[in-house]
Amino acid sequence: MVDFVAATGLYRRELLAHCYRMLGSVHDAEDVVQETYLRAWRAYDRFEQRSSVRTWLYRIATNACLTALEGRDRRFLPSGLRGPSDDPSAPPEAVPDVAWLSPIPDALVIQDFDDPATVSATRDSLRLALITALQHLPAKQRAVLILRDVLAFPAGEVAEMTGTSIAAVKSTLQRARARLAEVASDEPRLTGEPTDPATRALLDRYIAGFVNADLSELERALRADAALEVTGSRTWFAGLTTCLEFIRTSALGEPGDWRMVPLVANGQPAAAAYLRGDDGRHHAYGISVLSTAGTRITRITVFGDPTLVALAGFSATHPAASATASDAPSPQ
Repeated sequence: MVDFVAATGLYRRELLAHCYRMLGSVHDAEDVVQETYLRAWRAYDRFEQRSSVRTWLYRIATNACLTALEGRDRRFLPSGLRGPSDDPSAPPEAVPDVAWLSPIPDALVIQDFDDPATVSATRDSLRLALITALQHLPAKQRAVLILRDVLAFPAGEVAEMTGTSIAAVKSTLQRARARLAEVASDEPRLTGEPTDPATRALLDRYIAGFVNADLSELERALRADAALEVTGSRTWFAGLTTCLEFIRTSALGEPGDWRMVPLVANGQPAAAAYLRGDDGRHHAYGISVLSTAGTRITRITVFGDPTLVALAGFSATHPAASATASDAPSPQ
């Protein structure tokens, strides 16, 4: 058992990132990683070391993901269901039977001491736009593209992992690349790392706008063609005027209603949000992920799932009503 942990433990974070790219859900990805390690532990005494432990684990994880994807529809963001609404006062149209995409906090897959080049590459491969685009690919195409273009496994190893031939891998990869180019987002490309001062300043402005219920602060942060979407509803908005009106009437509330904690998710600036309840305490609401270009926010994607706040390492309630916008709750 000690040998197994020593040989396999250091790959857990990158396997979680791999499964998340495949599945589009951090919860499902965690389940599959657990299954991967269980399968690997049961088979470890039969592992013949004809490949590296890392390749062996990726083969198990990839096939577990392919099995999990059988018979499932792709995961969506609201903007993938229909065009934007031009009526910010209309009630959001809930669609409970849709499988929603979810974000992944960087802290789950990136460590502080990782090489900067590795950190940057990992973040690039977790951007929401890419994860959304990957959902358009059939499961086998998705696996081959991720293994070849993101993780740079040789075609021969990918063929072994997916139970196919090198020629089939090359053909599948060509189709996957072509399809990905068709569905690629036409949003402005993200600029800068989420920890860059300019990007962090935008996140601070976003947080201050909600914490202080200051619509003008948000107006200064958003680009003229900004978009806003909240999972759970097919209703989303595009354009500064419409987005601001929706925020004003449906989200902003009064000063102090929101508390937010800065973090990084999907390689992008993000905030863990806490909303004041009837008991006067601020309870975990979910995570907002920002897309930025230059000095403006181009998209706000809100995931109203309190469990995501816990996954990011924060408590279920904000610890102090007097905390400032940038005060982080104690990790669980």
